Amino acid sequence: MKLFANVWPDIIKLAEDNGVRVAIENCPMLFTQSEWPGGKNLAVSPRIWREMFSIIPSANFGLNFDPSHFVIQQMDYIRPIYEFKEKLFHVHIKDIKLYRNLLDEVGIFAPPLDYLQPKLPGLGDVNWSKFISALTDVGYNGYICVEVEDKAFEDTLEHRYQSLIQSRRYISQFIVTE
Repeated sequence: MKLFANVWPDIIKLAEDNGVRVAIENCPMLFTQSEWPGGKNLAVSPRIWREMFSIIPSANFGLNFDPSHFVIQQMDYIRPIYEFKEKLFHVHIKDIKLYRNLLDEVGIFAPPLDYLQPKLPGLGDVNWSKFISALTDVGYNGYICVEVEDKAFEDTLEHRYQSLIQSRRYISQFIVTE
């Protein structure tokens, strides 16, 4: 946290001076053996966010929230929406699926991609109805972005295009997209 406190205030001040908002994603960045344990991102949990926002209490400093990263960490991804509603600048729509049979083989201390896989919305373990409902409860009107990392759709440009169509169709049951 010392490094954060030394480096980030000047970055956020520059952003403020130029009318820019900075959103840090809650991704732990600990997917591969080289990133494990610990990851490569500080902003991974509500406890850390409170400290970060205490150090930099700027209206221009917030979060890019992705619920799948809390599934990885086995954390509640709904409750933080209510506490940090003023800090939600952007939302990622990406799902993740836990394969219990793989987890039972490698254990929780293995790199997460040994037992989890990113998926399109609706194909994983995020409860999108509850997630979008919470965003609606707090009046979130910001951007949402489908983040496609589902390996089943990475092989061709056509499949990547189809992944966006499928994601939009799924998420449209919860939000107005037009």
